[in-house]
Amino acid sequence: MRESEIRRSEIVRLAKSGALTSVDELSSLFEVTASTIRRDLNHLTERGLLARTYGGAIALSGHREPSIKQRSLEGYDAKREISAWAAEQVEPGETILLDAGTTVGAMGEFLRSATDLTVIAAGLTALESLADADSVHVECIGGTLRHLSQGFVGPLAEASLQRVSFDRAFLGADAVTAEFGICEAGYEQTRLKELMMERAGRTYVLAHSAKLGQKPFHAWAPIPPGTTLVTDSAATREQIETFERASIDVVIV
Repeated sequence: MRESEIRRSEIVRLAKSGALTSVDELSSLFEVTASTIRRDLNHLTERGLLARTYGGAIALSGHREPSIKQRSLEGYDAKREISAWAAEQVEPGETILLDAGTTVGAMGEFLRSATDLTVIAAGLTALESLADADSVHVECIGGTLRHLSQGFVGPLAEASLQRVSFDRAFLGADAVTAEFGICEAGYEQTRLKELMMERAGRTYVLAHSAKLGQKPFHAWAPIPPGTTLVTDSAATREQIETFERASIDVVIV
């Protein structure tokens, strides 16, 4: 096993124990540069083994983040129904944002024939589905590509969002609760979603029922009252009521 693999394995073990949390501490322990540790953390984050903060602190997730290909197989029919309903809400002349992820990305397929529409894409899934849709004007927020989720994150993505606004924003989620909001594997993702919600006239969170009430990771973006949660018919009444009590509109498709 290579030295880097041994070091990364040990970083994960330390994260589980909570013994070390900062880049400086890890750099000192392993006698490598801070930039080497940051590369290690980026590698582990991309594999879904760690979640990072801006300051370099790390938090281990209790779950491994699935890849975009794995997600595409989960709740396929429910996701298609949710995506189709969401696409029907879009009006001619609007500017909308499509987040990264499989459910939101699938909206692109239902919007390909739209006219007088501007789509701002935050990930490759939406870009790919609209790449040859000549009647749709497509913009991309850019930034750093997270290979695992195929979404863009980081300072460049945040800067571009601060220069635009949208009539509607359609957001995905690894999980969602009424108490904490949208859950993602990393803090860069949740910060980006906060900016998306701030810049949107209306926000929709698309999440199939298996994601409701779950807490797989420790990075959250609070959902403001008036947001619309779109889920499928397998959601229980108890799940739905928690969101309704938080003044979040719930649509079941």
